[in-house]
Amino acid sequence: MTQIEILPDVPEQDIDVNSELDALAKRYGGASGLGMKVLGVLGMPVSGLLKSLPNEVQDGLGGATEVALMQAVKWADGSRGLVKDQPDWINASVTAALGAAGGAGGVTSSLAELPITVTVLLRAIQGVAVQYGFDPSHESVRFDCVRVLAANGPFEEDRGADLAMLEQRAGLAMGGTKWITKVIVPKLAPVMGQKLAAQMVPVIGAAAGAATNYAYTSYYQDIAHVHFGLRKLAVDADVSPEMLVAGMRRRLG
Repeated sequence: MTQIEILPDVPEQDIDVNSELDALAKRYGGASGLGMKVLGVLGMPVSGLLKSLPNEVQDGLGGATEVALMQAVKWADGSRGLVKDQPDWINASVTAALGAAGGAGGVTSSLAELPITVTVLLRAIQGVAVQYGFDPSHESVRFDCVRVLAANGPFEEDRGADLAMLEQRAGLAMGGTKWITKVIVPKLAPVMGQKLAAQMVPVIGAAAGAATNYAYTSYYQDIAHVHFGLRKLAVDADVSPEMLVAGMRRRLG
């Protein structure tokens, strides 16, 4: 593979790797920015949300997330031949409407809404994969789409774990269901818990549900653009994904 330093002295080639990385780093750094502004307008708290959930919800969060994710994988894959991929803004609008409905009814309706929202999120991620020329029906791409959901979520300031996620390869050898249960669910459950907690803020539950779902969809779509943008760049420029992520880290400081 072409050995490049990413910042200085890049060999001339058809693809400007530095410019592509600059754009991806900018998108990564600004992930969910608009959604967070919406939350700010509502005066939403974005820290300590998990602790505000009832104990029984916290205890059942892993199981609820696993059920939601398993349903989402099945529904998202099954819907590809029936419903075409939508633009990013439509996906965000759909999940916002779902969040409003879930937030209006408290914890029960929020939990019922969770599998549907995760399905739309996964379909949105699959749609981004298609934009970069990847087929979500292929096993490795399907796993990559699920893996994007292992990102930290829009409420966390530390993006280091997200970059590590982008750097790692999917654990196909572990097997689909086992990999989702052992690897993805433990990372996704706290993120979904934050979403549920935000939707249950008194008085503004519906507005909070819409705003949080909008923030989450915007965030995961941005992460998907970065993930599949890096994957495509690695193929097109014949550069290792690890080297590209290292270049991202340098740009993000």
